[in-house]
Order: sequence, then C-alpha cells, then structure tokens
Amino acid sequence: MKQRVLKVHAADNVIVALQDLKRGETVRCQGKDYRLASDIDAKHKFFAHDMQPGEKVIMYGVLVGMVQQPVSAGGLMTPVNVKHAADPFFYRPSRYEWTPPDVSRFTGRTFNGYHRSDGRVGTANYWLFIPTVFCQNRNLDVIHDALHEQLGYSVTGKYRQKVKLLAELYARGAEIGPADLGVKESVAKTDRLFPHVDGIKFLNHAGGCGGTRQDAALLARLLAAYADHPNVGGVTVLSLGCENLQVQDFMNALKERNPRFDKPLHLFEHQQSQSEEELITAAIRRTFEGLIELNKMERRPAPLSRLSVGVKCGGSDGFSGISANPAVGYCSDLLVALE
Repeated sequence: MKQRVLKVHAADNVIVALQDLKRGETVRCQGKDYRLASDIDAKHKFFAHDMQPGEKVIMYGVLVGMVQQPVSAGGLMTPVNVKHAADPFFYRPSRYEWTPPDVSRFTGRTFNGYHRSDGRVGTANYWLFIPTVFCQNRNLDVIHDALHEQLGYSVTGKYRQKVKLLAELYARGAEIGPADLGVKESVAKTDRLFPHVDGIKFLNHAGGCGGTRQDAALLARLLAAYADHPNVGGVTVLSLGCENLQVQDFMNALKERNPRFDKPLHLFEHQQSQSEEELITAAIRRTFEGLIELNKMERRPAPLSRLSVGVKCGGSDGFSGISANPAVGYCSDLLVALE
C-alpha cells in the first residue's frame, strides 16, 4: 500500500501529507490512526494532537513555529494558526566522520562536456551578457532580440508566425475567432548558426547603483561567479561608467574568485562611446567574433568527477527537505567519492 503521510522525526508534532487527503479520512502513521479535521493538500501538514496557543510546533526535530490559536488533531497547519519561530543559533562542536558510498558502478564512466583551460568541464557552452548596472538592461534587451532571432536561439518564432497570421486576417477583414493558428514545424523552427554554442544568456538585474557600496561588492561577486561557471565560454560586459559597481570592481571579484580566468571577456563602457548605437554595434560585433571562436569547441569525454552540480535552492516546496535535499546530498557524496 502506498505511503500517504510521513512523520519526519520522532519528536515532531505535525505530519506531512504525501498526497491529497480529504476531511473525515483516517490515515495511519507509525502505528497510530489520525482522523482528518480538514482537507490536507499534498506537501501540507496536519497536527498530530490538540494544541493550545503558545505551544511549540516541532518538525524535523526542531522548533519551526508557535501555535497562535487552539488547533485540533488532524487539522491543517496554516500561517493563520501558526507563526514562525526558531531556537537561538548556537555552535555545537562535533566530530563527523564521513563514510564514502560505494561508487564502483560509476568508475570509468564519462560524460561529454566542454573542457575549460583551468581543468573544469562544463555540460553546456554559453556566451554570457552581464550589465554592471540596471541602466544597461534596455541595451541588453535590444541585443537579445537581435542575436537570438538571427542566430537561431529564439523560442518565439512560431508565435511570431501566429501574430503574422492574425495581422493578415485583420488586414483582409476576416474573422479572428475561428482562425487556425497552427504553424508548421518547418516554419517555426530556426537552425542555429553556431551548433556548438548552446545559447546566449542575459543577466539583467536591478542593481549596480543606488544602493550601498557593500551591495555593489556583493553583486560583483555574484556576477563574477556566473562568468566563472564552467558552462560559460565567453562574456560580454556592458557598463555605464558612473555606477557604484565599476568594471574594475567586477574584474577584481573575478580575479579573486579565479586567478586563472582566461575566457574571452569583452568590456564596453557607455560613456566612452559616441552613441548608444555605437555601443550596441561594437558589442554585437565583438560578441559575434567571440561566438565564431567558441563554436570551434566540441564536447569531449570527461570523468564524472568533473561534473559541477548546482546545489543552491531553486524554489523550495513542502517536499524539498524530504526528498530533494537528501537526493542532492547523496549525489554530492557520490561525486566526492569519485575523486
């Protein structure tokens, strides 16, 4: 029988629904039956017993909240009846000994990736556009439209065709509602000019000026981390010239992160250009030249130990701590053991 609920830790007083549950149902967990007082959607929690305001809500064996109003066993836990709470942070010295998992079945296995000069290997080959300040976002949008459409990276081709069909119908005075907007795949699909370049990414953001110098320094490190990622093969940076996050600050952060950084890097400052058109044209020209060179790279076999796996949160839900985080942890153990 499929497990329907989960009590994560023995000390927990809330239970997680692994699937949608209906009010009035009885579910069994660790030898005890619970009659549900509410509908409980998957990923949500219900109370294991009656609780009063001020009592602690425990999950994963730690304090996660305080009861705000009387609640009943089997009732849905919500932001209305529970408010966030946590125990004070403290450091507890520990001796942890790691036992490597058995990786014999992965020994000698490889993946086809892009080898960088510093020894790392990417699973993709991207060119990156970085603005040092939000003032350059509009110019990045213009470059995005120009490059994506012409180089075959646009995913809006079929929708452009649909709009074109609607415009033609309107011009003829035809009815729009019953129109067939199907677009043949051969029309919608655009072949890439550079087959070994997986895409061009644009890191538009709302920072770089108007905040504190500490904000700019943090942004510099974040953007440098993107540029240094093994999936990136080249970078174009657009700056204004008077922003908090100066190009030199970005370069310093990049050098601090990776002293061996030697990917193609093109820098353009708006205030040193005669016009916006000159800036955009120069950036497109140099980037295009860089894409020609980047396209010469081809995937080659690399050991699995060379994989770079992202472990930062990409959007938590109620199952992240139950399934996703342990899976990422186990995958990390496997990769480390392969070294």
